Amino acid sequence: MYVTTFYSFKGGVGRTMALVNVAVALAKRGRRVLVVDFDLEAPGLDTYDIFRSPKPVPGVIDFVAEYLLSGKAPKIDRFVSESAGVGDCGGALWSMPSGTHHAAYAANFNQIDWSALYEHHDGYLLFEDLKEQWKQVLKPDYVLIDSRTGHTDTGGICTRHLPDAVAILFFPNDQNLRGLATVVHDIRSEADGPRRKEIFLHFVMSNVPDLDDEHSILEEKIDAFREQLGFRREPMIVHRYDSLSLLSQVVFTKDRPRSRLAKEYIALVEEIVRHNLKDRDGALEYVERLRRRRRRRYGLEPGMRLSMEQRIEQIEKDHSSDGEVLFNLATLREDNRDLEKALSLFNRAVEAGYEETDAYLRRARVRSKHGDIDGANEDARCVLQSADLAWDDVLDAILLAKSDNYGEFADSPAVTSLSPSDRIRLTSRITFSFGENRDLLDLVALILLPIMHDDSLSKDDRYLAVHTLSLDYIRVGECAEAASLLRGECPEIDSMDILSAFNYGMARWGEIRAVEPAPFARVVALDKRDGESVDRRRSPNYSQCLAIACWAVGDTPEALNFARRARLVRGSELSCWRYCRVSAQEFRKDLDEIDALIAGDASQTPLFMRLDAASQSNEENEDE
Repeated sequence: MYVTTFYSFKGGVGRTMALVNVAVALAKRGRRVLVVDFDLEAPGLDTYDIFRSPKPVPGVIDFVAEYLLSGKAPKIDRFVSESAGVGDCGGALWSMPSGTHHAAYAANFNQIDWSALYEHHDGYLLFEDLKEQWKQVLKPDYVLIDSRTGHTDTGGICTRHLPDAVAILFFPNDQNLRGLATVVHDIRSEADGPRRKEIFLHFVMSNVPDLDDEHSILEEKIDAFREQLGFRREPMIVHRYDSLSLLSQVVFTKDRPRSRLAKEYIALVEEIVRHNLKDRDGALEYVERLRRRRRRRYGLEPGMRLSMEQRIEQIEKDHSSDGEVLFNLATLREDNRDLEKALSLFNRAVEAGYEETDAYLRRARVRSKHGDIDGANEDARCVLQSADLAWDDVLDAILLAKSDNYGEFADSPAVTSLSPSDRIRLTSRITFSFGENRDLLDLVALILLPIMHDDSLSKDDRYLAVHTLSLDYIRVGECAEAASLLRGECPEIDSMDILSAFNYGMARWGEIRAVEPAPFARVVALDKRDGESVDRRRSPNYSQCLAIACWAVGDTPEALNFARRARLVRGSELSCWRYCRVSAQEFRKDLDEIDALIAGDASQTPLFMRLDAASQSNEENEDE
């Protein structure tokens, strides 16, 4: 139960109307809402048709009067009435009026000494009992209290004792500013009082003319309110709305939901919800805000006594059976590297019925990091049965799954549901980033071969597919296939781009076991002609390739120069000596062999050719 008071220091700002529209909007969202008319001197909630009751209903005044007579808090059943047909999706709307409006109302109101009620008649406990009855009998998600204006004896009950939040509506003039300064200070002082109660404040400028602020009048007033009332965000605005519908007290969020006024009330609804962590929407939005901040440690939020960590723990407690909330908490924990807690929350989310693909994929990642390889494999295989994944998620699932034959995943729903373009991106990432995992290479060919002649492929997609498959072929020693594929795409060497020419040259070297200078000459010529080395010379892989190309055409000094540049490698890098990504240390080992080749050691050959020879030898031995 989340209690929000609607307060204004002066009248005429549409406070009650705002409350009614917010209440109805919440009920239509499936929330159970109780509205309480605590504007005892000038009550007005029961003038709205949705709160009219066929018979008189006693209210706040009668509740307190009965208590003073009997010394015992009455049961609230008689003091509330339900508005039929307002809530949707389990939502409901009740009202507790100010009282029964008959001749005795004024007398009952005047007889109540609110100060004495608290000082001599346990008024604090009375209203605590009232809150508990609301909670136990009606089980509302929200209680909205309409408070009277100004400084009053009942003002403290509405703005400090009962609420979790206060929506302060004001017209931006000096009268409101002077009056609100004291009220706001008193509300905030509750955080330092005996109860350490933190009350959130929503500042709402209301009844504001919708005019151009060409002289910055409104801007200056907002700055003055911001400075003296101590809020940082821009206040919400409810503009003046000229419509005869106001005379009949139309509920805009119900009867005219597309109007500008309804949209401004909805903005207030969303602001209230997002600060109510007991509301699942508020909890989800709060966790998402934290994830966007990407903080590893949770400190104190401005103006808040509870730390972020305390709020997260409270969300987990309040939504312990909500799978989606638990999932989002788990992702937050994962982002902040609290893997043990993240795994526990992912497990609970799935147990609570949140069986979205993302839950299994994220749990697989955490299980893998936690050393639970079998569990990660189980979740990853479950993910691969889904047909609505992005290609990079499919890649993660494949890498987390364990198999003696990765080719089995080529026909999985996750792969086959991808567009040809995304399948190409998937295989390209495997080839260029995970080529050292030779078990994955069969999968690349099985995915690409069926779409290589797809007429719907764009020129760029086909280019990427050809180069991905040709690199895959070279890496596993099927150099003739790679050369044929590249030459088939571009029959004339002099028409090849620098990447095609180099890979074709390396494929031919592997195929005929001799260097064919023409493609490497094309590489050197393009480097000099087009200046492609301006950016690529910063890449160790590019310098390594140019070192081989220059050696192949007999330019030893330039080959040594490029080889030296390649040694600037810092992290993992794609090595053309073995056609897979390797560590910086392994990359330098490859350069040692290339240096020996340049120096005249004819026995040096690219590692992928030696691996191919070893593989063929093993196959021959198996045949014998």
